[in-house]
Amino acid sequence: MTLHPILAALKKHKAGVTLITLQIALTLAIVCNAVFIIGQRVDRINRPSGIDENNLFLVTQSWVGAPTGDDEGSIDKLDSMQQADVATLRNLPDVESAIAVNTLPLVNSTWSTGISLKPDQQRSTAQAALYFGTEQMVPTLGLKLVAGRNFTSAEIGHMGFRGHNKPPVIIVTKALGDKLFPKGDALGKTVYIDRNPTTIVGIVERMQVPSVNSWANSWFWNSVLIPTRLDAGFSRYAVRAKPGRLDAAMREAPKALYASNPMRVIETGAKFEDKSVHSFAEIRRYAYRADRGMAVLMGVICLILLCVTGAGIVGLTSFWVGQRRKQIGIRRALGATQVDILRYFQTENLMIAGVGVVLGAILAVGLNLWLMKQFQMDRMSITYVLVGVVVLLVLGQGAVFAPARRASKVSPVEATRSV
Repeated sequence: MTLHPILAALKKHKAGVTLITLQIALTLAIVCNAVFIIGQRVDRINRPSGIDENNLFLVTQSWVGAPTGDDEGSIDKLDSMQQADVATLRNLPDVESAIAVNTLPLVNSTWSTGISLKPDQQRSTAQAALYFGTEQMVPTLGLKLVAGRNFTSAEIGHMGFRGHNKPPVIIVTKALGDKLFPKGDALGKTVYIDRNPTTIVGIVERMQVPSVNSWANSWFWNSVLIPTRLDAGFSRYAVRAKPGRLDAAMREAPKALYASNPMRVIETGAKFEDKSVHSFAEIRRYAYRADRGMAVLMGVICLILLCVTGAGIVGLTSFWVGQRRKQIGIRRALGATQVDILRYFQTENLMIAGVGVVLGAILAVGLNLWLMKQFQMDRMSITYVLVGVVVLLVLGQGAVFAPARRASKVSPVEATRSV
């Protein structure tokens, strides 16, 4: 079969060829970038936090009538109340451990600062999230210490919510340590937080920052553990339940806290809020709800575009078959087999789709570059484009098969009928 008859036929239907070519090109460009965005969202959703998510839950509460001053007496009173709460939670039969924390990964309440290598450094070397806690923070959260040591009880201090922190030692994540000291020798080195010197005494494998927003994308593994209890009129408690006892521990925790001191407010409910008791699984679902929504939306858009493109190919080919019944009959009368007719329309569609996917590949790369500039997205791998090209070509061949098969069944007697 030569290409001359196909090219001649396509020249007579320039409008239809142009429209279906552009449709294929636009579909490829949009679908490739949409699937790339879906992939990024899925990666974000599945990104490990670095803590023991299966057994952790968070309690956020506020005391009624608690001291509000920044004087030493008020802060000591708040610290005593907080430690009493932690002791109450630790004594529950279904609880493994409990600590007071300022925040947790994915909670979206971020304390952050710049980390410098020199006291007079104008621009910090790295940005990092700050987690305040005691020597129980590493085991309670299930963090994996890969180098150095944990805090000792003698290193733990406490301060008011608006106090100025000057920790003598810190523990950092491996990602932050490698950022500060690319040679991998961060352990034992001195760094500066708000121009105050502190020594890195331990390195944990991973701990994600609290924020899931785009502004933290470039440093989402940069976390610092501070050996300090924060004292305020409200508090958060990270509670680690014994294996298989999470639900029971979550039910008992509010009751025990109210029993120890009823002058407090703890709200519980299905929706994650500032004042609530929720498992970390619920926190994760709430934190990534926008990413899941975006992934689903993009998936629906891709499906609709592919269906519309396939329907367009079916419709256009069916229209051409109806117009060419006499020509098809003549070819059959001259000896063309059903396979020849089928192959003719498939080749014709492949040529149209081939031009469309070439244009679409160019548009896909251009759209990705525009998205990178406007929304600080990552560069899309060429693999997405190549897979998209294959998918569109296969879709085109699949969509054209039914009308092409009908065309192949046109009888040679059609050649004798009048137009």
